[in-house]
Formats: sequence, C-alpha cells, structure tokens
Amino acid sequence: MSGHEHQVGEDEAAALFEPPSWEERYAGGEKVWSGNPNPQLVAEVAGLTPGTALDVGCGEGGDVIWLARQGWRVTGADFSANGLARAARHAAEAGVADRTDWWQVDARTFAADGRSYDLVTTHFLHPPDGAMVEVTRRLAEAVAPGGYLLVVGHAPSEAFAQLTATHRRAMFLAEDLLPALSDRFEALVVEQRPRTTTRDGVTVDVDDSTLFARRTVADRGSAAG
Repeated sequence: MSGHEHQVGEDEAAALFEPPSWEERYAGGEKVWSGNPNPQLVAEVAGLTPGTALDVGCGEGGDVIWLARQGWRVTGADFSANGLARAARHAAEAGVADRTDWWQVDARTFAADGRSYDLVTTHFLHPPDGAMVEVTRRLAEAVAPGGYLLVVGHAPSEAFAQLTATHRRAMFLAEDLLPALSDRFEALVVEQRPRTTTRDGVTVDVDDSTLFARRTVADRGSAAG
C-alpha cells in the first residue's frame, strides 16, 4: 500500500492501493523489500518483554522474522496471498516458522473479533484519502490490556514530490492518528523521526511518522478485556 517511485496517473495510482496490484508485484522472482526490520520497530520494541504480536501489512515478512527472532509469537497479516507465501517461505528459511502464523486480511476492513495481542504493529501502510485513522482505530481494538500499538508511516515531504497527489494525500503525521485512540491508551511517542535512506542510488532524508501507544492494564470503569 505504499507508493511506487515512477510517474503514474491518478487512476493507476489508485489501483496501486488494491490487492491485485500487490499480488502482481509479489508474483515475480525478485525480492521487493530488503528483509531488514524497520528501524522504528527495533527502536521501540527491542526492550519489551516478548509476547504475542500482530504485524499488519507484513509484506515479505522482514518485521515478522525479526520479532520471532526476539522471542515473539507473531502473526503476519497482509491482503496479498503472494506476499504471505513469500513471507512464510522467508520465515522457514530463517528458522522461525514455528513462531509465526499468517492471516490474509485487508487492513481497511480488519476486525479483531476477540483476538488480542501484546503488540500490534504496522509500517508504511498508506490507504488513500486519510483512511489511516480508521485503520489505526481498528488495529487498536486488537491490543491486549497492557499491550502496545506501533504505527509508522511516511510523513509528507518534498522527498516525495514526484509521487501522485493520491499517494501524497495518503501520507500522515503521527498526531493525525491520535483521534483513533480511545481513552484506554496512553500515547508514548507522537513524532516525526528523521531517517536517511537510499532510493534509486540517491540518498534522501525522510521522516517516519511514529505513533507508539500503550493500552492501560484495565479499561477505565470496566474490567480488563
């Protein structure tokens, strides 16, 4: 659900947010992502006691594998069956297949339905038209009492000026997501974190919008659940 780098029209850009585009992207033989864990995941989670985790928009499984290696029991979720197949293969190659599960689901219609996790995380999931607030609200429902929610995405930047308006509108600031959190959550990190990355051989400075929040051990006015 993140943007391609080449110039595309608005109609084609909108199609890039849908499952068929990603099924095609993951159908080839080449790896799409580096396989390295996202830096904000490492920064916030490395010190936590491992438990159960859900990674939504897991792609080829880089974050899932890192979490599993840290001792977490991880469910990787994505709307692309091809992406999940790649992720499962990579997890097996990394020797952590026994600590991972896979779930094909669209983040935009995700429902916890009684499932809960000690950590719910998503990186660079960018549904169009401001929908990330609703996605964050849905993901928050899957956080167990005492658990954590980590949402990271691209902040609007001149570094992305070449992308379509559709893709730029899908970017967000961390504070834009705060309305998605109920009073059961305490926001621990709400900031844009600078990061240097290389794209097409060119070094660029970008900001990772980072929202890290903890759910209170008990809901206010009710029993934990």
